[in-house]
Amino acid sequence: MLNKTKLLGVGITNETEEKVSEYIWDNLNKKGKKFFIVTPNPEMLVHAHKHPEFKAILNKADIALPDGVGVFVASGLLGHRFHERIPGVDYLEELCRQSRNKPMSMGFLGGGQGVAKRTVECLIQKYPWIKARWVGEEWENSLSVSKRNKHDTERSSSDVPWVSPYISENDPIDILFVAFGFPKQEEWIYRNLDKLPIRSAMGVGGAFDYISGNVVRAPYLIRAMGFEWLFRLLRQPWRIKRQLALLEFILLVVRELINKRKKKQ
Repeated sequence: MLNKTKLLGVGITNETEEKVSEYIWDNLNKKGKKFFIVTPNPEMLVHAHKHPEFKAILNKADIALPDGVGVFVASGLLGHRFHERIPGVDYLEELCRQSRNKPMSMGFLGGGQGVAKRTVECLIQKYPWIKARWVGEEWENSLSVSKRNKHDTERSSSDVPWVSPYISENDPIDILFVAFGFPKQEEWIYRNLDKLPIRSAMGVGGAFDYISGNVVRAPYLIRAMGFEWLFRLLRQPWRIKRQLALLEFILLVVRELINKRKKKQ
C-alpha cells in the first residue's frame, strides 16, 4: 500500500513516481484487483471541501497524484512536503514510455468531440509500441453521472475506434484514461469501475487537449516555475472564474496552518 498524506482532508499519495509505477504494475498483475487513480489539484480540493461526497470519492482512490503546483507548495508550508509533484498529463505519457518494456493496454474516453481519437493517434506516433484505443458510443450507456455535458464523450459512430495495430476490440483494457473534467470523471469512475472490462482507471482532466494539440501547453520552463496556470489563463481569459478557486485554496491552507500552530502552543 502506498503512503498518503492528508491535505485539507484529502489523502494524497506521498511517494516517488517510481514507487507509484511499481504499485500500478504489481496490481495489474493481480487477478481480480481493480483500482483507480485521481489527480488532486487546488481547484479539486476546494470542491472537495464544499462537497463531502466528492471528498469521499477522492479518499477512496488507490492513488491520488499530487498534480497541481499549489498542492505541492501547500504540503511544504504545512510541514509534510510530498516527495515530488506528479502532473497527470506527464504521468500519462510516462506510462506510455514504460509500456515499451512492460506492455499494458490503454483506453481513452472523453475530452470532447474527436479529441480522444486524436490523442490516441498522437500517442501512437510518439510511442509506436503502445496498445491503445479510444472508446466512445459503445460505453455511452455506462455513463451514470447526472447533468452530463453532451460533449463529454465521443459520439462519432462513423469512425472505426480501434486505431492501434497492437490492440483489438476484444482485448481487455488495463487502464482507462477518462477526460470528463472533475468531478464528473471521478464520479463516473467510482460508479462504473466494477461494471466495465477494465483493470484500472485514471481521471486526467484536460490532458487530452494538451496531447492532441487542441490546447497549447506552457513551455517547460514556465511549468517548472509553477506558472502553467497563468500561461493558460492568459490564453483562455474565460478561465478566470475557475482560477478564483486558487484564492479559496490559499485561504483554506492559511486557516489550516493557523490551526496547526495553535495546537502546538
